[in-house]
Amino acid sequence: MSRELTGFYRSLAEDTDPRGLAAPDLVRRYADRRARTRAALGVLTAAALVGVTAVGAQFVLAAAPDTRVGPPADTPAPPSPVPSDPTPTPSATSPGPSGSASRQPPSTSPTRGGTSPAARTPTSIPDSAFFALAAANDTGAGSRFGEGQVLPALCGAEPGASGTVRQRVRSVPFKLAGTPEGNIPDGLYRHSITIYRDGKAAAALDELRDAVRDCPEQPVGKVTSRQKLLPSSGYGDESVLFEMRSPSVDLNGDPSGGGGEDVRLIRAIRVGTVVTVLWEQGWEGGSSPKPQVDADSRRAVLAIRNWLR
Repeated sequence: MSRELTGFYRSLAEDTDPRGLAAPDLVRRYADRRARTRAALGVLTAAALVGVTAVGAQFVLAAAPDTRVGPPADTPAPPSPVPSDPTPTPSATSPGPSGSASRQPPSTSPTRGGTSPAARTPTSIPDSAFFALAAANDTGAGSRFGEGQVLPALCGAEPGASGTVRQRVRSVPFKLAGTPEGNIPDGLYRHSITIYRDGKAAAALDELRDAVRDCPEQPVGKVTSRQKLLPSSGYGDESVLFEMRSPSVDLNGDPSGGGGEDVRLIRAIRVGTVVTVLWEQGWEGGSSPKPQVDADSRRAVLAIRNWLR
């Protein structure tokens, strides 16, 4: 400290508090101590702020562990990469005419002997599974359910006898369109539906074909009946149609002597594991009207498909 300042301080001390002022060295020591105290307090305050900030951040992170900010909701997602030359799998390709692989559509054909894709295996046969006659062919007599044969005798063969799960049979009289009211029916169906175990329905139709081929002739009552397979396609998954042709007979079963013949038509149709048979037995003679049998065969298939849906 300079002499002038020291002298001035001494004069000031003498003119003020009689207790005197602190010496300059003591004042300087107090000032240094205050400065150090302020610095220490500043450091402690900063440290406390840092600690509080760290604790708050940890608390926020613990309360919301996954609060990532994503793109706006209406931001379109980037398109997925599409291979420029995809390699087809072996099961979906087949060699083309030039040796290259060409894609083939999956097969939807029913498996022979199994259930078609649109059919299921039922466990019971409701009345709705049987077709209804067209209004022009309905005699008004209705149908009658009962027991009995579903196929005519074929030299003792019993096609489709094994593998049966359930079976129902009914008799349905019908008339031809234009037949006057009150007339006798023009024909009578022996209509049956049979459920088979898997694979047995197709086997039943194979057995029926063999039985018809193996029985070209047989006695029926007082006359001889001749059996023959006929073309049949477009009914269900597969079908068998055959005729039984014999001389016309009178009401007593004797040959009429006029040289005429009666023809009975029988069609068996498979839909999955179900087989339906329309056996047209006639009504007091006459032959089976094939257009009517064909039309009712289509109605029978439609009724079964609706039932199996």
